[in-house]
Amino acid sequence: MSIITLTTDFGLADGYVGTMKGVILGIAPTATIVDISHDIPPPSPQDWGVRGVREAAYTLYTTYPYFPQGTIHVVVVDPGVGSERQAIALRTPQAIFVAPDNGVLSYVLVRERVEEIVHLTNPHYHLSPVSRTFHGRDIFAPAAAHLARGIPLAELGEPLMEIIAFPLPRPQVRPDETIVGQVIHIDRFGNLITSIMATDLADSYPLREAVVEIKGQSIRGIVNTYAEVAPGKLLALIGSSDHLEISVSGGSASRTLQAKVGDEVLLKVKGHEDRQ
Repeated sequence: MSIITLTTDFGLADGYVGTMKGVILGIAPTATIVDISHDIPPPSPQDWGVRGVREAAYTLYTTYPYFPQGTIHVVVVDPGVGSERQAIALRTPQAIFVAPDNGVLSYVLVRERVEEIVHLTNPHYHLSPVSRTFHGRDIFAPAAAHLARGIPLAELGEPLMEIIAFPLPRPQVRPDETIVGQVIHIDRFGNLITSIMATDLADSYPLREAVVEIKGQSIRGIVNTYAEVAPGKLLALIGSSDHLEISVSGGSASRTLQAKVGDEVLLKVKGHEDRQ
C-alpha cells in the first residue's frame, strides 16, 4: 500500500480534488490518499500565482518530513498549466514529488539529496486526451498512481538535470549582530512565520533578552507558549517548524500589524547597542 498526498489551490467547492482522487484510485485502488491542503491561494491579477507557489512550497516543506519514507507527494499549484512549463517527478531518499516545474519544490531541493528527476512526457502514463487546463487530473494524478503501483520513475519520461527554484529567504547578520529576516508565511491564525530559525540564535541571543521588531513594534523576550502573554498582546516564540513566529495571544498578528509576506523582521539583544 502506498501513500499519496495532495496539495492544491483547488479548494473544495468544485469537484477538482475529487476527480484527481478518482483517477488515482482507478489506477492504484489500494493507495491511501491524504489531503495536506487545498486552500493554497489561487492566482490573482496582482501576482499571477507567485504567492500560491511560495505558500505551497512552504506548506510542503513543513509537512512532508512527517510522512513515511516513500510517500508520493503531489502538488498542483500550477498557474502556468498548458504553457511550456514542464510537468516533473523528483525522487529523494525520503519521498517522491510530482509537481509542475515552477519553483514549488524549492525547499525540497535545499533539504533533500535529489536522486532522479524526470519530465513527465510518456503519454502511456497520461489520461487521453490531455486537457490544456487540468493537468492535475490528466498528468499528475496518473503519474502518482502509476508510481504507487511500482512503475519506475524513469518509465514516466525523459531525465532532467535541473529544475526551477526560487532563492529561499535567509536571514542576514549585521555588524552589530542584529539578525535581519522577513515574514515568509502567514497561517490561518494570523501568526507570522519568519525566515529566522532557532539555529540562527547564537549564544549571544538569550531568549529572554531578545528584542523582535516588526512594523514599528518591539516585542521584548521570546517566550515558550502563547499563554505566557496576556490576551491581545504581541509575542514572539519559536514555533513547531523551528522558525521564529510573531503572534498575538488569542488574536491575529497579521491583522494587528497589517503585516504581509516579505515584511522585514529584526532580532536584537536588549541593550546590545549600549555595550558597543
